[in-house]
Amino acid sequence: MRTIRRAATRAATRAATPAARYRRPQRPLQLQLQLQLQLRSAPPRALSTAERERVLQVLHEPRFVDLAPAEIYATLLDEGTYRCSERTMYRLLAAAGEVRERRAQRRHPVYQAPELLATQPNELWSWDITKLKGPAKWNYFNLYVVLDVFSRFVVGWMVAHRESATLAERLITTCCERQGILPDELTIHADRGSAMTSKSVALLLADLGVTKTHSRPHVSNDNPYSESQFKTLKYRPDFPERFGSIQHARSHSEVFFNWYNLEHRHSGIGLLTPFDVHHGLAEERRNQRAAVLRAAYQATPERFVRLLPVPPALPTAAWINPPKLLAMSEDQAQ
Repeated sequence: MRTIRRAATRAATRAATPAARYRRPQRPLQLQLQLQLQLRSAPPRALSTAERERVLQVLHEPRFVDLAPAEIYATLLDEGTYRCSERTMYRLLAAAGEVRERRAQRRHPVYQAPELLATQPNELWSWDITKLKGPAKWNYFNLYVVLDVFSRFVVGWMVAHRESATLAERLITTCCERQGILPDELTIHADRGSAMTSKSVALLLADLGVTKTHSRPHVSNDNPYSESQFKTLKYRPDFPERFGSIQHARSHSEVFFNWYNLEHRHSGIGLLTPFDVHHGLAEERRNQRAAVLRAAYQATPERFVRLLPVPPALPTAAWINPPKLLAMSEDQAQ
């Protein structure tokens, strides 16, 4: 019986507690915080108002105004004076709004991402230089490659001992003459290497009527076509670990670029060769493939689950950094 009365008493107390709490007058939270701050006493180690003012006066003295608190702290100790800790000096300066970088910092400009479009051959070229390992450590040969972005056709290449603006001028001039480039119809894109940004190359392109663009600093994605082509070169099974001589590098490059232009079925251009796309043979090649697929379908239609197969679509455009809205619509389409 006594146990039952105790349980009933506890239940009644719990039931009454919320009501009692709600009946109790409540103070606004902001008022409670203000009261707590007023009641909180200053730490015994804190500087007084007069001491803080004195420290700031010392920090503002002409001999200390251009020094860091660490140097001021050490100088005062050498003079037999202790005002406060170095960290306290920083806190007082921060409270006074005097903690900032004293020297003017270099501000790097915001580089706009190049947005370049090619819808036909000889409208946009990309060129770059890659290193080929020589016969000894720290010995390299330089491979210059000029690539048509739309067709992926290598319009010119060269292997040299060094990076040189003069050699780059010679290569670009030869490529433009070979392709019959007219003024104001070609844009050449490159990164920011010394040869690419040289004044002599800029003057040459201006004389040829060729527009030049550059990648943003330290952004390799701004030159993706040249980087992809270099990867294809160096991931081939016959690519050597090192080249024994510059003649070896040149002979290997000649074999590779003949294969790349004439035989390599490139996934980015409908599995056609760069030569076919660059020289206007893409439509003919695709029609031939379509005829072969159509004949195979008519012979054994049961083997084709998705009805008549078609060859990959022909390339219509090649972008370097497409606009964001275009990139988003392409992603949604995929």
